[in-house]
Amino acid sequence: MDSKVLLRHFEQRFGCEGGACYAAPGRINLIGEHTDYNGGYVFPGAVEQCLMAWIRPNGTDSVRLYAVDLGMECEFSIDDPQGPQTVHFRYVYGVVCEMMARGVKVGGFDAVYGGDVPLGAGMSSSAALESCFAYALNELYGGDLDRMELARVGQQTEHKYVGTKCGIMDQFISLHGREGSLVRLDCRSGEYEYFPWQPEGYSLVVVNSCVRHELVGSPYNDRRESCERVAAQAGVETLRNCSWEQLEALKPRLSDEDYRRARYVLGEEDRVLAVCEALKRGDYEEVGRQMYLTHEGLSKDYEVSCAELDFLVEEARRCGVTGARIMGGGFGGCTINLVCDDRREAFLSTVQKSYKARFGVGCKVIPVVIGNGARRVK
Repeated sequence: MDSKVLLRHFEQRFGCEGGACYAAPGRINLIGEHTDYNGGYVFPGAVEQCLMAWIRPNGTDSVRLYAVDLGMECEFSIDDPQGPQTVHFRYVYGVVCEMMARGVKVGGFDAVYGGDVPLGAGMSSSAALESCFAYALNELYGGDLDRMELARVGQQTEHKYVGTKCGIMDQFISLHGREGSLVRLDCRSGEYEYFPWQPEGYSLVVVNSCVRHELVGSPYNDRRESCERVAAQAGVETLRNCSWEQLEALKPRLSDEDYRRARYVLGEEDRVLAVCEALKRGDYEEVGRQMYLTHEGLSKDYEVSCAELDFLVEEARRCGVTGARIMGGGFGGCTINLVCDDRREAFLSTVQKSYKARFGVGCKVIPVVIGNGARRVK
C-alpha cells in the first residue's frame, strides 16, 4: 500500500485532501527473544514492510478511524474514559491517551491506515501501528517527545489498554530503525548501538507458518510472571541482574517450570553477546549456530513453540540453512532464517513443498530488507 492509495481511501471517507501521511515499520529480531521485559539485550532491525496512515486533524473532539486492510471503522471521543471495545482500535485509543498524559495537546482527527506487515506473524504489526500514530500525533500537535519516549507510549498502550505485558523492543526498533543496520539495545539502561548489516553471501528470510499468534490472553504474560517470580526469589529487579551462580543456588526452591524459564533467559543473554562478537569477526556460521540454540531454548525451556514452527526449523537444518529459530513472542507466527545464497532457492522450494505436505496449508516466504524507522512520508 502506498500514500496515493491511502489518500484515495481518505478522500472517499472524509472528503477533500489534507493532512499528512506517516509510516512505521515492522521488525525482525536476529536474536534476543523474551529478554526485553527481563531487562536484557535484544538485537532487532526494522524492515521495509510498514504500517502507513493518512491523518488529518478535524477540529473536533472525535477520532474517526478506518482500517483499510480489515474493512473496519471506529469513532471515539478523546475524552472517553473507556474507549472502543474492539481490541484493534484500542491500540490507537491507547496511544491518544498516553500522548495526552505526557502533555501533548491531541485533538480529534480523521485517519485511514493500512500496510503490509503481516498480522499475527510475529513481525510486530501492533508496534508499527502504535509507533506510526505516536510519531504522527507528536508532529501534528506540536509535541516534543523524543523517539524513546514515543516507544514508551506504545509499550504502555500494550500494558494498559490491550493487556499484553510486552517489553520495549518492538516499539523501540519501529521508531529507531536505520536502513542497513541492526541495533543492539540494552533494555535495562536504554543504551543502544547500531551494527552494519550487509552480509556478503548470506541473506535473511522470514517464513510465516500462517499459524496466527495472539499474545493478548496467551501464555505470553505467564512467561513474564514466571521470570518475575525467579527475580523476586533472587532479590533482583529483573533476571538481567541474576547470575548463573544465583540461579543454580535457587534451583531447589524453584518449580521446574520457573527454573527452565530463567535458564533460557540467562542463556539468551549470553547468546546475544556472542552473536555481536561473531558479527565483528564476520563469522556468520557462529551467528547461525547461536540462532539454532535459541530455538532449542524457546521450544524446550520456554515452551513458546508449536509443531509447525519446530517443523520449519528442522527443515531449515536439514536443508543446510546456517541458522533458524522462532521469531517473536511465539505460539505461532514466523521463523527467521540466515541462509547462504547458494542454498537459498533450494531451501525455499523444499520448505514450501514439505510444509504443505505435512500440514495441508502453505507457508509464506517473506524476504527481509532492513529499513528505516517511523517517519513522515508525505
